[in-house]
Amino acid sequence: MLNLFILLIERVGLIIILAYILMNIPYFKKMMNERESFRAQWQLTVIFGCFALVSNITGVEIKGNHILSDFLYQHLNPDASMANTRVLSISVAGLIGGPVVGVIVAIISGLFRVYIGGADAYTYLISSIIIGLLSGYFGAQSMRNRRYPTVLKGAVIGAICEVIQMLCILIFSEDISAAWELVRFIALPMICVNSLGAAIFLSIILSTLKQEEQARAVQTHDVLQLANATLPYFREGLNEQSAKEAATIIRDLMHVSAVAITNRHDILTHIGAGSDHHKPQKAIITHLSKEAIRTGRMKEAHSKAEIGCDHETCPLEGAIVVPLYMHHAVVGTLKLYFTEGNTITHADKQLAAGLANIFSSQLELGHAEMQSALLRDAEIKSLQAQVNPHFFFNAINTISALIRINSEKARKLLLQLSQFFRSNLQGARDNIITLEQELRQVEAFLSLEQARHPDRFEVTFDIDESCEQAQVPPFVIQILVENAIKHAFKHRKTNNHIKVVAHHENQKLYLGVTDNGHGIPESQLGQLGQSAVPSESGTGSALVNLNRRLIGLFGQDAHLYFHSTTEGTRIDCTLPYHQLKEEH
Repeated sequence: MLNLFILLIERVGLIIILAYILMNIPYFKKMMNERESFRAQWQLTVIFGCFALVSNITGVEIKGNHILSDFLYQHLNPDASMANTRVLSISVAGLIGGPVVGVIVAIISGLFRVYIGGADAYTYLISSIIIGLLSGYFGAQSMRNRRYPTVLKGAVIGAICEVIQMLCILIFSEDISAAWELVRFIALPMICVNSLGAAIFLSIILSTLKQEEQARAVQTHDVLQLANATLPYFREGLNEQSAKEAATIIRDLMHVSAVAITNRHDILTHIGAGSDHHKPQKAIITHLSKEAIRTGRMKEAHSKAEIGCDHETCPLEGAIVVPLYMHHAVVGTLKLYFTEGNTITHADKQLAAGLANIFSSQLELGHAEMQSALLRDAEIKSLQAQVNPHFFFNAINTISALIRINSEKARKLLLQLSQFFRSNLQGARDNIITLEQELRQVEAFLSLEQARHPDRFEVTFDIDESCEQAQVPPFVIQILVENAIKHAFKHRKTNNHIKVVAHHENQKLYLGVTDNGHGIPESQLGQLGQSAVPSESGTGSALVNLNRRLIGLFGQDAHLYFHSTTEGTRIDCTLPYHQLKEEH
């Protein structure tokens, strides 16, 4: 019995070696992760069918309780039997591939065992089908849960399958005494060996897949770390400075010999080995990079000749070149270089491909953000250009009328108009000016307005001196003052007061314009700053434009607030407090 156990262990060892070899083949590992598919099912059937055939021909010939021979077999004597690892192949096939694979492998194995012959050979076809169904049932349960049976479960099912084999020998054999003698001799070794073999087979599969998952987890962590570290640079687009910073991070984290980033024509950066001749601002020199850009596919090289660098002392022997895309068009490449061509692994290629996809997305996001900023800036400039075009015509008419009456005053007003023009042009160029500049703009505006309507209104200023260099959008106060002059007093010619306030607290700049006018009707109050509100004096579009500019520059919290009663109106806003000197 001990000799039989050792001989069977040798046979199991052969199956285990084959299993180990298969689990180290990438194609087979991929198939094991897709074992529910029809393609994987028939491939598993072929593989385990071959295992079953090998198990049959490598058995141990037995007669009674004696081992006759352990050579390869094609046929047995009519009164001989065989101890082999056939049940191991069938049970593992069912546990891994489910009932379809288990039953088909069982039929293949059983028919071949009948072909080999020996005492009561048909018994092994019957037992094989039963074992295939049983192991396939447990395999189907595991597949539904998207997992493999545990090693312990595999060992138990392997032992049960071999017990079924022994029972079938006792039930279906014509010579009960011979069958009992055979079972007594082979039962314990075969049950132990089959149980152990199933456990080892499953442990190889589980440990290999676990290592694969761990490798993917490490790879995912590396990709995310790299993506997070390089995000600010790729968002800036493909330029020499951003590419240099990103390439340095990639080389340090991936531990490759060199990293290069190119656009479609030029090397933007090359960090690491070969940097003496792979220089920035130089045309792409490697044929591999040119081919990757032309085809839009990842390329790899395992020798200096394949890289295509003509420099005699170039130390680079291996490379992975991955194209970078923006809006489905190749805009450059990411290149990982190695000084030894045979060190490139499958994980390196997967990591490079993953990084290229993420970097391409970052480039697209950066481009989209830039376009959004340009669009927003253009919109703000457009809104600013709409501020008070009619004011210029009124001012010119006023100065024209004063030239003959009071030429000195007309001269001063003309200077104020010039100041207003300069401020308006600056407002069209810049989204932000200082509060001091804005107040000069307001003073110029008031001088022209008071020339048109002498002594009609009075404007006072309560400005915190520490706020004079605070940054504000152009026209923010002028529009509010102009709005009060045009709408607050409604034909009232005296006792019209406007107060302009500016102060800061907790890094917030408060701006407000208050009047003592008749107030705003409650029906219109909710619409101001949001949409046009027709009235006798205008539509309120200036407030809408100003409100949009404030929100576009500083966010929703910066929008205009309107407070109005029959005793007057206050319009204010709160902006982030930044001084011009801080920005420099």
